[in-house]
Amino acid sequence: MNTIDCRGMACPAPVITVKKALEQVAELQVLLDDGAPRENVARFARNRGCRVSERQEAGGGWALTIAAGKEGATAAPASPPISGERVLLITSNRLGDGPEELGMLLMKNLIHTLLETSELPSRMFFLNAGVFLTTEGSEVLEALEKLAGMGVEILSCGLCLDFFGRKDQLRVGATTNMLTTAEGLLAAAQVIKL
Repeated sequence: MNTIDCRGMACPAPVITVKKALEQVAELQVLLDDGAPRENVARFARNRGCRVSERQEAGGGWALTIAAGKEGATAAPASPPISGERVLLITSNRLGDGPEELGMLLMKNLIHTLLETSELPSRMFFLNAGVFLTTEGSEVLEALEKLAGMGVEILSCGLCLDFFGRKDQLRVGATTNMLTTAEGLLAAAQVIKL
């Protein structure tokens, strides 16, 4: 049985590591820190229909044995697929209303995690402070470039870039206008605002 050591990894790395490993093997052991890493990986595996057994290690961490199969599965029924464009509307460089540092970390994690999802948005519109994510100095430029390479259209509001004095600093995607943004949002089958 393969063993993966995910101790010391920050969210969402343990779940992504386990997801990739489960695509290759039917059974594995995962070493995890207590708390959110253990809970997140166990929930992820169970939601995918895997059997999970947990054992606390002497040093305070946990060893989870994850095996593919339906015994004890609690997977929710799959939702019907969205037909048509799925669009992300990103209006800030942070996610949520909590502390700014946490919000920026959450947004960074979300954009990096999009690279690991099976369904990608068709387009990502960046408005207001969201344009800081597509311009020079952003910590997510590489992830956004990879998403663009995977077919995701990255569009930043020209008015917003001008307002923040960042038009010459755009590093990924293209500049757009409000007409294109409005038409793109109205034509989309699903719009997710972040």
